[in-house]
Amino acid sequence: MNANLEQIKQEIISGADGLNSSKEVYEFRKQYLDGKSGKIGLLMREMKNIPNEEKAAYGKGVNELKEWALTFIGEIDEKMKAKELQDRYEAEKIDISLPAVENAEGNLHPITLVKNEIIDIFAGMGFEIFEGPEIETDYYNFTALNTPQDHPARDMQDTFYLSPEFLLRTQTSAGQIHVMEKKQPPIKILSPGKVFRSDDDATHSPMFTQMEGLVVDKGITLCDLQGMLDEFVKKIYGEGTKTRLRPSYFPFTEPSVEVDCSCFQCGGAGCKLCKGTGWIEILGAGVVNNKVLENCGIDTNVYSGFAFGIGIERTAMLKYGINNIKLLFESDINVLNQLNDK
Repeated sequence: MNANLEQIKQEIISGADGLNSSKEVYEFRKQYLDGKSGKIGLLMREMKNIPNEEKAAYGKGVNELKEWALTFIGEIDEKMKAKELQDRYEAEKIDISLPAVENAEGNLHPITLVKNEIIDIFAGMGFEIFEGPEIETDYYNFTALNTPQDHPARDMQDTFYLSPEFLLRTQTSAGQIHVMEKKQPPIKILSPGKVFRSDDDATHSPMFTQMEGLVVDKGITLCDLQGMLDEFVKKIYGEGTKTRLRPSYFPFTEPSVEVDCSCFQCGGAGCKLCKGTGWIEILGAGVVNNKVLENCGIDTNVYSGFAFGIGIERTAMLKYGINNIKLLFESDINVLNQLNDK
């Protein structure tokens, strides 16, 4: 019996040399001390087969082996856990003498910056903000803006129709109808938002941001429009910037104009940005067509107005020197860093 107990003890001693983690110590402990399957636990279960006169000595020997094994393996477990804790500390410790990791500061997207700047400029002139729905009816997007079903201007928009009646708005001009139906002049509103057209190239996107402006009051003329736009371009492109109006056509304005500003890069002398002309096209505008006002119940014998539409992406591209509109939508951090440095 003593030889058997000594053999198990030597097994434990030699086996402990190969232990490398507290998990292995746990499995090693079960191998010898588990009450059901451990080698020492099985020795205790053999008590029933030992002659009565030998049971006392047998039980004493097994208990002494068990106490020794518990102490021996427990000490190994403590040392192993202490070593693992030290290894974890070494792996996770921070050298406070190293320079701190710099976190880049975020910034607003160029489109947001330009939109906020434009809103601030016109808010300073007394404009209120109105944001209309992105899904419009055919009536608000076209018919109420003097664009009947057979009008060729519908073909210019390349519209995304959701049904025969509903569509993704092609212009924020629809917002002026919502406002004029609910409010009588004087009206002075700015309507920013996303618009959608089936168009995609370096200077056009199927989704872009537009800002519609509308003023309706007594005695409003084209001169009022140009005076307001002169003030706008000075604030966004710099003092000395001027505007000029060229004849154009929009079904909801009459007369209609394309608005150019003098090149803010060359001062009108001619450069690559303005293609040598000294002028840059920035928006479309005009005097609100009487039919549009009448559709909203406004007396055209008393009131008149002007409207203008600004493309936010186009303004941002000019302001930041971007030659491809897709750069504004790809969220390339290298591109955004360059824009935010300007």
